[in-house]
Amino acid sequence: MMAVIAAAIVIQRNLFAVVVLGGIYSFLMATALVALDAVDVAMTEASVGAGISTVLLLGALHLVRGDEAKPLGRPWLPLAVSIAVGGVLVYGTLGLPAFSDPEAPIHKHVAPRYINESLKETGVPNVVTAVLASYRGYDTLGETTVVFTAGIGVIALLRQRKRKDRDRR
Repeated sequence: MMAVIAAAIVIQRNLFAVVVLGGIYSFLMATALVALDAVDVAMTEASVGAGISTVLLLGALHLVRGDEAKPLGRPWLPLAVSIAVGGVLVYGTLGLPAFSDPEAPIHKHVAPRYINESLKETGVPNVVTAVLASYRGYDTLGETTVVFTAGIGVIALLRQRKRKDRDRR
């Protein structure tokens, strides 16, 4: 279903339909993440991807009104760049260990250290909380900062639009 939704997004010219289909895609991704037992990531995808992003994009779409502009020519160069980047990304995955390989480096070095040493190093009895709050604390702070900055940017853009509308009246 996700592939069908992605294809529908690509061929769609109506921006409202693209935003709605994007929200559906995010919801389906959250469902897939639940099936993979990544409930915390699924909750984030559902709230940010299917929830907040969809609402913000619909709000922005309400302000700009309209359909996507027709391209002036055929976008062959962006298509070629996208295919090349996709090919490089796929090539990069060829050197990764097999999925759930018990001999993978992460299972030999990283995971045992977190499981055995996290309580001594962080004082937090829950390994997941220790990883997210202590070992990846700066990463989590960075993610929070990015989301906050994006929200402030959207608010600034929407306020600027409202001021311009008031000045015209």
